[in-house]
Amino acid sequence: MNFAFTEEQEELRSFIRSFLEEKSAEATVRELMDTEDGYDPAVWSQMAEQLGLQSMIIPEEYGGQGFGYVELGIALEEMGRSLLCAPFFSTVVLAGNAIMHSGNEDAKAALLPGIADGSTIATLALAEANGRWDAEGVTVEATGTGDGASITGEKMFVTDGGTATLFVVAARADGGIHLYTVDGDATGLSRENLSTMDQTRKQARITFDGTPASHLCDTNDFAYISEILDLAAVALANEQVGGAQFVMDMAVQYAKDRVQFGRPIGSFQAIKHKCADMLLEVESAKSAAYYGAWCASEMNDELPSVASLAKAYCSEAYFHCAAENIQIHGGIGFTWEHPAHLYFKRAKSSELIFGDPAYHRELLAQRIGL
Repeated sequence: MNFAFTEEQEELRSFIRSFLEEKSAEATVRELMDTEDGYDPAVWSQMAEQLGLQSMIIPEEYGGQGFGYVELGIALEEMGRSLLCAPFFSTVVLAGNAIMHSGNEDAKAALLPGIADGSTIATLALAEANGRWDAEGVTVEATGTGDGASITGEKMFVTDGGTATLFVVAARADGGIHLYTVDGDATGLSRENLSTMDQTRKQARITFDGTPASHLCDTNDFAYISEILDLAAVALANEQVGGAQFVMDMAVQYAKDRVQFGRPIGSFQAIKHKCADMLLEVESAKSAAYYGAWCASEMNDELPSVASLAKAYCSEAYFHCAAENIQIHGGIGFTWEHPAHLYFKRAKSSELIFGDPAYHRELLAQRIGL
């Protein structure tokens, strides 16, 4: 097995990075995180039309490019590096995967082209007020699994729920858990943006009141949703790696530039140790995330265990590196004007979504039979 990226993959990384350095600079991130929608429609269109990012992993027969999860991981790593404010993760990773792997050919033909060309902003509405990411956490009810289905209940922490034009909703019906698709302008649907610590990734409360819905698929006692969450965990791990690498580079550069007592602070043993620990964590996180992306591209039997491993390790690595970056910067690192806190907040929110590290370590133990 070759763990090195190909020349074409490195060119893809370079292309995406140059685009994001222009379109997702710190000033732009700060501007967008203060808006209600949290993204720039013009940049979103450019991502679809000029770079084809939304269509990367969508099969060619549905208007996509048919790339694998390794290429998606590269794109997400660069997005994490630049704190991209856009509904990419919710649309492509969450809703896109849910539709692509559903086995519902009619739904795929009807919905995936809109995701691929950027005209659809979609998301997955799974978690509820209980904050759980397992089958027991789904309590919202649907009327049935055929034509004329409707949903009543409330979903919480819905990523980009305030701007989504399509929702994939988990609900109980006929004694099991099913996935449904709901149009963003459907009757009985209301949304409210939540106040979150990480302002670069919007979340919303979505309320359904007899809202018309189309049945997408049976989830086989939540096994299907677990698979979608594993794919999301791997994708998020690659995004976390991008953020962790960036804050480490930021800390190392500051340690070289900041002079105290007549010498760069990077020459002090305490700072050396912090930087060395960060390097170890970032490189280890890369190994976990990259291997997870390979497992996801192959959809092999290792995916469930590797997904939980990557999510747990990359979450802690990113959060620790983001915190150490602030410490190395000293007083300036705590200020609103410095970008360190933006990565710290993204690291914390990413650590909690889809379950915290302790949850995934327990899940990993169960999956490998411990």
